[in-house]
Amino acid sequence: MTNHWIDIQHADVILCIGSNPAENHPISFKYVEKAMDNGARLISVDPRYTRTSSKADTYAQLRPGTDIAFIGGMINHILQNDLIHRDYVVNYTNASFLISDEYAFNDGIFSGYDAETFHYENDSWAYQLGKDGLPLRDNTLEHPASVYQLLKNHYRRYTPEKVCEITGTAIQDYMEVTRTFCATGRPDRVATIMYAMGTTQHTYGTQNVRSYAMLQLLLGNIGMAGGGINALRGEANVQGSTDYAILYHILPGYLKSPVFDNVSLAAYNEKWTPKTKDPKSANWWANTPKYMASLLKAYWGDAATAENGFCYDYLPKRSGNYSFIKLMERLQQGRFEGLVCMGTNPIVGGPDASAIAKGLDKLQWMVAADLWETETSVFWKRPGVDPKTIDTEVFLLPAAASVEKEGSISNSGRWAQWRYKAVEPPGDAESDAFIVDGLVKNLKALYAEGGVFPGPIVDLDWNYGQGHEPDIAMVARECNGQFTRDTEIKGKLYKKGEQVPSFAFLQDDGATTSGNWLYCGSYTEAGNMMQRRGQDDPTGMGSYHNWSWCWPVNRRVLYNRASVDLNGRPWNPKKPVIAWNALTRKWEGDVPDGGWAPMSEDGTKHPFIMIAEGHARLFAAGLADGPMPEHYEPMESPVANSMTGQQCNPAVAIPGNIDNSGRYPYIGTTYRVSEHWQAGAMTRNLPWLVELVPEMFVEISEELAKWKGIANGEMVTISSPRGTIEAKALVTARIKPLRVGGKMIEQVGLPWHFGFNGLATGGSANVLTTAVGCANTSIPEYKAFLCNLEKGGIKA
Repeated sequence: MTNHWIDIQHADVILCIGSNPAENHPISFKYVEKAMDNGARLISVDPRYTRTSSKADTYAQLRPGTDIAFIGGMINHILQNDLIHRDYVVNYTNASFLISDEYAFNDGIFSGYDAETFHYENDSWAYQLGKDGLPLRDNTLEHPASVYQLLKNHYRRYTPEKVCEITGTAIQDYMEVTRTFCATGRPDRVATIMYAMGTTQHTYGTQNVRSYAMLQLLLGNIGMAGGGINALRGEANVQGSTDYAILYHILPGYLKSPVFDNVSLAAYNEKWTPKTKDPKSANWWANTPKYMASLLKAYWGDAATAENGFCYDYLPKRSGNYSFIKLMERLQQGRFEGLVCMGTNPIVGGPDASAIAKGLDKLQWMVAADLWETETSVFWKRPGVDPKTIDTEVFLLPAAASVEKEGSISNSGRWAQWRYKAVEPPGDAESDAFIVDGLVKNLKALYAEGGVFPGPIVDLDWNYGQGHEPDIAMVARECNGQFTRDTEIKGKLYKKGEQVPSFAFLQDDGATTSGNWLYCGSYTEAGNMMQRRGQDDPTGMGSYHNWSWCWPVNRRVLYNRASVDLNGRPWNPKKPVIAWNALTRKWEGDVPDGGWAPMSEDGTKHPFIMIAEGHARLFAAGLADGPMPEHYEPMESPVANSMTGQQCNPAVAIPGNIDNSGRYPYIGTTYRVSEHWQAGAMTRNLPWLVELVPEMFVEISEELAKWKGIANGEMVTISSPRGTIEAKALVTARIKPLRVGGKMIEQVGLPWHFGFNGLATGGSANVLTTAVGCANTSIPEYKAFLCNLEKGGIKA
């Protein structure tokens, strides 16, 4: 989230797209309703009519996987009708920057594409540079090579008629959404976007999010109170797990993970540290060498020295894609001896789940750590399998629940809050920290006796107390970072062992450690900032700066220096995030996104400090599938792409088990219900929740039910090229057919929580989904696939 939960109350318009917060993020809806009480309008854009839709002022149905067409039409409306927040767009975005004359876009393909490798070379997407090395600009926005004109030309095709032909949205609903939202491109009006997995789980999921960001930048809604684009995380600590690098391509704090040609720390820093010649660019990622050295010192302590590159050689260097999908492909090929699953249930939660289950059969051993037996932990018991044919040795480690252990969680709004152990875990259950600590200590002992390349394990600086389990406070202190020797910074001496006060004090010479530079400041010499529960709110904006701690540096609204004009005055004085006090020469309100003076003064910096050019990117050259979002069809689609001749995302290879022949005529999409959680292990074993939603179901329209002769509650069979499941039919007006390209297309909705184990059982929706992912993140395309549906259960 660029903003935070409480800040939603300041919005004038709230667009929920790819999300259903009333059901799946109910606490967020408290602040949606506060905004509505103050006159805000709520828009729900969703394939299904959800509980969020029922509360909305405007509901617009769209076909799964067509967000870019929907948003592209809104961008076109803004550009054709000059509805941009012009001062914001000219001064704070790259709209005025000129793009290379080599850049081109033809029939769905950007310049630089190699069809054999599904890869773009992005040299032609670069800025034109002047003699001073800075991007050439035209602040009138009239130059044909300017980003603004390229955007205008690109989205000119996205007319309301074309958009609705693709999305299936009724044109009157679409225009109401467009006019309502696009009226916020003025200082005294602001809109926010709330999105979730409905946005990201597509082969162009990253570009979906990009389209939202572009829309908000054109309207001047980024950095504003009640603005931004806000990702609604599906669990309490999804934000924290991402911050701490659960994804394969990053290290903690979103540092890049080394690739094969980063042969030394110097080579790594040269590759991944952005450069700029603009004296007004903060270019905050220029601090990469400081953050990286401090991380390596946190990992390997005294063994990490300047002479050995702080043990950089110990880090693995990747070549290729190690995302979940690719790992599961390797599993199915029998290329793993063992697998550790901690709090994960891939044969319910993973795409093409039956194929993953067959891959587990090839393992020599597997460890599963969870609260209950999961489908994955007892994969040999799945229907249709003879356990005698499976040789995998499985170890089930009973794990403690979140309320049975202490530590921090970082919510969607980036607030890191400390939670305490409420009760002891039952029986032999232990915390994740206990399990990992024991594993590492035993590995260190074994490698101390010898082995291939023992250094990375033996030299680990692993000391978290001598108790039964690790001292989580010591872990938190290490994440913050400490001084490794007496160090003087800006005339002040910091003693060896002291906590680093903030990431601005981290060093690249080994003088500091930090397990995550973003969290530097969360545990200072003053104590654990995440434990704070101060309820004072002097700004009156609901920031509560003394409640918990928010990365970075306790800033509650990201990019907040874009919420003021060039003189530091809030665009909307009634809802200020920050304001410049000319007398004290300080910013007031939230922690500013960089403490420099306003843009009108000398020596200042541009407001988007994480970007080398200091301006938000309406045109971005860093993505795998193009500098601007373009509509492509999902990998499985019942229609041809009527926008261009390019059917699906050209930067994604087409998997073998895709079927667009017409054998599977219905669009399938997955979703969550309030009563069950994720892959279901926690909730399908709790009787009171099982009573509420006891079995797998599939939502179908009244029209499809009539056509198939299906009554509500009857068993039906749903099939795709990947497999077949059965479910109870939920015949409802909440899901309707769509008119797409002149024909009616049915869609069906399936909750994805069910499996064969536990108190509540049922077919797993992900048996049907395909293992293909976003070009940038590899997140699977769960939200749009093709299937068939027939009356009756699976025939024996």
